[in-house]
Amino acid sequence: MILISYPNLPILETPRLLLREQTPADGPELFELRTNPEVMKYIDRKKPDSLEESLAVLQTMKEAQLKGLNLVWAIALKQEPEKMIGNIGFWQTDAANHRAEIGYMLHPAHWRKGMISEALSKVIHFGFELVKLHSICANINPNNDASRQLLLKHGFVKEAYFREDYYFNGQFLDSEIYVLLKAAEGGTSRFDQDRFS
Repeated sequence: MILISYPNLPILETPRLLLREQTPADGPELFELRTNPEVMKYIDRKKPDSLEESLAVLQTMKEAQLKGLNLVWAIALKQEPEKMIGNIGFWQTDAANHRAEIGYMLHPAHWRKGMISEALSKVIHFGFELVKLHSICANINPNNDASRQLLLKHGFVKEAYFREDYYFNGQFLDSEIYVLLKAAEGGTSRFDQDRFS
């Protein structure tokens, strides 16, 4: 049985990071992330016009979590657990097929330090071992080579390239789909378990 519905997300820890539930107190940080041109360069979503919009997004994500539609953690440094520097999680779940779409964002001040890789390892492990997912997919802008390389590093395989399948900001955009499968035999996953230590 797939276990998507969590009234409260469990805290996940990595050597440097604390992955915790997002709260309304994270509103200013979320607003900063979603209005940062560097962060949003390849995230084809509308930028919020106000802090209130970001607070509404947090509320919507919480409601979706309670319905078993997503599981999204705030990323924080262990020495500053109250300050969200990014988020990561399963934005859409397909319970019938034990599949979820993963997404992530991180403040540019923390890029190129391996932090998203660290968080991604932990969330993949949680998805396969605790949620009991069979597959995890990622939908990226084809121009986002950093995200592509991150996914390939973690064992994702390119499954599809969709031409002009997404309409945003007055134009049709392409999408690349990457997928990671859980191995059928022995209950182990097709990725390096050592990444979770």
